[in-house]
Amino acid sequence: MTHPERSDERDAALDALVATIPFPGWTMAALRAAAGSDADLLFPGGITDMVESWADLTDRRMPTPTDDRLPDRVRSVIAQRLASLRPAKDAVRRAVAITAAHPASSARVTARTVDAIWHAAGDRSADWSWYTKRAILAGVYGATLLFWLRDDSEDNADTLAFLDRRLAGLGRLGRLRRKSDAILQWLRPTPAD
Repeated sequence: MTHPERSDERDAALDALVATIPFPGWTMAALRAAAGSDADLLFPGGITDMVESWADLTDRRMPTPTDDRLPDRVRSVIAQRLASLRPAKDAVRRAVAITAAHPASSARVTARTVDAIWHAAGDRSADWSWYTKRAILAGVYGATLLFWLRDDSEDNADTLAFLDRRLAGLGRLGRLRRKSDAILQWLRPTPAD
């Protein structure tokens, strides 16, 4: 998976922009005002380059959970990620709007983020489940992120309840899939000797 260009200078410029209160938006003028007159030269790809780089930066700062079970670690990573992004909620909202207007950018950001969530949770799968886990989590995380953007509950309580319902639904699907696999295995004819 490819990542945007990474450098300490780009990270510092993005941190300066996102720390601006109120958030001025994802514009080159706002970046120059926050990080210096030449800061726009750090992002030759323009605004989408800036947004993708910031998403990559937040992925690199993904928390490491301490829970025992993998599903609990995934939940913990998402919960901690949203809590850490809460002060930058307006920046996230505007970043989502920008990537929504650029489907390829949105797909790259989502793919990298869900992969980072799985890695932070300790998943090291290398078989076909690598793809299915990420595809399923993309839907769960995307829906949760959109819910979170509208949530004003204390400590993201409503968002976490929403996330728990999505993850519980996935657990039921996983159990159903395992049962159907077992039935299909039982029905499958055995090769003749």
